[in-house]
Amino acid sequence: MKEISLESSVYELVTAHPEIQRVLFDLGLKDIQKPGMLTTVGRYMTIPKGAKMKKVDLQVIIDQLEQLGFTIKE
Repeated sequence: MKEISLESSVYELVTAHPEIQRVLFDLGLKDIQKPGMLTTVGRYMTIPKGAKMKKVDLQVIIDQLEQLGFTIKE
């Protein structure tokens, strides 16, 4: 299993595990696909911050990532 931390930035997570980008996009964090957003805002944005900002249930994101084989370190 792949272990990820919710304290890591979205940029770090997507760089290490590109499949995370599609999951976040599909669950409502649409800005992740905009040119430049990942390399700018993504450097300080975490999944919990993005979920709160976009009003997406964090547990839904965690469940989806776990289905893809990730272990979430909180």
